[in-house]
Amino acid sequence: MGADERTGNRPVQWRLDRRSADPVRMVAYEVLQAVQLDDAYSNLILPTVLREADLHGRDAAFATNLTYGTLRWQGLLDEIIAASSSRPLEQIDPAVQTLLRLGAFQMLFMRVPPHAAVAETVQLTRVVAGESRTKFVNAIMRRIGERNLNEWIEIVAPHPDTDPVAHLSIAESHPQWIVRALYDALSAWRRDAGDEGASWQELEDLLIANNEPAGVTLVVRPGRADVTEFARRHNAELGSFSPYAVRMGFGAPSELAEVRAGDVGVQDEGSQLVALALTRVPLDGPDTRWLDMAAGPGGKAALLAAIGAQAGARLLASDRSEHRASLVGRLLDGSPGEHATIVADGREGAWPAGIFDRVLLDAPCTGLGVIRRRPESRWRRTSADVAALGSLQRELLTAALTAVRPGGVVGYATCSPHLAETELVVDDVCRGFDVERLDVRALLPEVPDLGSGPDLRLWPHLHGTDGMFLALLRRL
Repeated sequence: MGADERTGNRPVQWRLDRRSADPVRMVAYEVLQAVQLDDAYSNLILPTVLREADLHGRDAAFATNLTYGTLRWQGLLDEIIAASSSRPLEQIDPAVQTLLRLGAFQMLFMRVPPHAAVAETVQLTRVVAGESRTKFVNAIMRRIGERNLNEWIEIVAPHPDTDPVAHLSIAESHPQWIVRALYDALSAWRRDAGDEGASWQELEDLLIANNEPAGVTLVVRPGRADVTEFARRHNAELGSFSPYAVRMGFGAPSELAEVRAGDVGVQDEGSQLVALALTRVPLDGPDTRWLDMAAGPGGKAALLAAIGAQAGARLLASDRSEHRASLVGRLLDGSPGEHATIVADGREGAWPAGIFDRVLLDAPCTGLGVIRRRPESRWRRTSADVAALGSLQRELLTAALTAVRPGGVVGYATCSPHLAETELVVDDVCRGFDVERLDVRALLPEVPDLGSGPDLRLWPHLHGTDGMFLALLRRL
């Protein structure tokens, strides 16, 4: 099940009476327990829990920062907890692990005085885990409070000169396999541009960017609203690159009338640029049939439909999941022009070969480029997921190239920079087709620092977007 299929409406069975503990910390605890025990997604369940707890303003912001921050820094926090305990981490009750992570994050990353962090954590323990656990939690929290964050990193992380991967893995709280994968992708991109590769400092900059909260970016869908007028009305900033992007900082976009109407949506600027680049490729011959063949949950499809309507193109949006296809259909409701949504697997002959002029394949991937938006995803994915997804990605790209007409163009996109999900997939599949690999940089002249091409790579630390990859392939 994908992240967009998770809902925040399922009851959490261990929800407790919040009156007996600080409601802000109780909300954070409940969300973290849902993530750990129910495999929930924090960005979907947190708004529900905040609403039920009737938290607003500063309290809601504090609970949000506490929840997401604890998830991001879980790796480092666990190392510090383990170093402060005589008991191995895996022998500590999961509920107590969550309590200690919350308390340690407040003490080391937030402006919460140590005595207050200890007292609040002990009280929360008393409520959710029982009086018998409070002595243990109190002792661990006091040991953690004996040092500041930098002192703890020096203790629990290897020296960067000895083992830079292990050091960054702990100091910036990313699993080692992700650190290596990001370093390999960044180095390959730099070498393509004639450099020796990525420096450890640049890799650290990327990991730091992954740990920064991502603000809300909106897409103002053309033909449905005016981007300049929308930004003026809501005192927002225009995006850096996409002509449809507006930055709102932090807030609740669902409260905006334009978002509820579907004229405006939540979409990172990197995703907007992927769709925009595909529509900017010049074509010879007809340009009326567009396909988004793995469209769920529909953000890119809605933008393609809006742009296509202005160009006289019809969009077919497809997804093999009935639930995800329904999400796409709801997003496309009210879009101008002609469009349709179907439940279909593009690998199974859902349409005749060679009938589309433009095809977007936003392939299922590990999501390593959107870690900053999905803080728990770094702890859920493993290197085995890359291999498992690789065959699916190749099959889907083969189907996309089969669906496009000669002279038409396919966009292969992922929200992961992993080499095994990007260049290697495209290289493998293209051996079986007569294709031209287009230089994406020429289509996005407003975006700087795109390397040597031809593929598009967007990096959080360089572009302020999600980490996106796009290869554009013209069928010959």
